[in-house]
Amino acid sequence: MSEREFALFLGCTIPVRCLGYEVSTRRVAEELGIKLVDLNFSCCGYPLKHVDVVTAKSMATANLALAESKNLNVLTICSACAATLTDASVNRDNPVGEKVKTMVEKQELSYSGSIWIKHFVRYLYDDYGVDNIREHVRVPLKNLRIAIHYGCHYLRPSEIYDEFDDPEHPKSVHEIVEALGATVVDYAGELDCCGGGTIAFNQKLGATLAKKKLDNVKKANVDALVLFCPFCSIMYDGHQRFIEEEFKCEPYNIPVLFLPQLMGLAFGIDPADLGFEYNVGDVQPLLNKIGELK
Repeated sequence: MSEREFALFLGCTIPVRCLGYEVSTRRVAEELGIKLVDLNFSCCGYPLKHVDVVTAKSMATANLALAESKNLNVLTICSACAATLTDASVNRDNPVGEKVKTMVEKQELSYSGSIWIKHFVRYLYDDYGVDNIREHVRVPLKNLRIAIHYGCHYLRPSEIYDEFDDPEHPKSVHEIVEALGATVVDYAGELDCCGGGTIAFNQKLGATLAKKKLDNVKKANVDALVLFCPFCSIMYDGHQRFIEEEFKCEPYNIPVLFLPQLMGLAFGIDPADLGFEYNVGDVQPLLNKIGELK
C-alpha cells in the first residue's frame, strides 16, 4: 500500500451537481503528490440509513470491501459519505453488523476492516500536515477574508472520527486556510446546519436555514465562504439566487468556494484548472482580487 495512493470515493452528488469540487480536488491532489485511484464504487448507502439501516450499511460495506480488495485506503470528499463509510467500518461487532456481514457475503464480498476511510480535508490536516501544505503556497492569500462552513457530518458523530477535532470549537480547516495566507473570519452561527437535509420535504425550511447563515456571512464582510460538502454548496451557492427571490432580499453576492479551489489558487494553479466554470455564483471579482496578489 503506497503511502500517498488512495481510492477516491466521490459519492452520488458530486459528479452530477458539484463538478468543480471534483476537478479542484484532483488538481490539488496532483500538486501535493497524492495519487487518487478510481474504483467502481456505488452509493454509500446514506439516503437509506433512516429507512433500512442494514441495507444502508451493507451498501457502505460492499464499497469498503472493494477498496480493501485493492489494498487501498479511502479518501472521500463528501462529508455524508465519510460519516456513512466510517460508521460501517468501525461499528461491525454488533447484531446489525452481523446481518450486514451476511448480506455482503451473499455478494461474494468480505470486509475485515484492514483499511481506513477519511474525508480528504481531514487527511490533509491529520496526515499530510498543515506545514507541508504551506510549502506549496506560491500566492499567499494575504488580505483575503474567509468565512468557513464546517457543516454537520465532517465532525459528527465525533466518536467515530476518533475526536480528531472539537465539534463545538473546530480548528482544523481554520489552520489550513490560515496556512494559505488568508484571514479566517468568525461569524454568528458558524456551526449551524445548511438546511440541506430538509429540502426533499420542505424546501422553504431549508432555504430559511440557509438564509440565516448567508445573512450572518454577509454581515461579516468576507471575500468568500469556503466549504467542503456538496449539499452545503448546493444550499449556499446553488440556492443563493432562489433565497434572494423567495425572501425578497438584497443580492448577497457571496462567492462560495470549495476548499480545494481556494487551495489551488494559493498554490498558483490556473483557475481554469480548478473547475470555477461550475460554480453558480459569480466568482470573477474574487479571482481578480487574487490575481492582483501575484
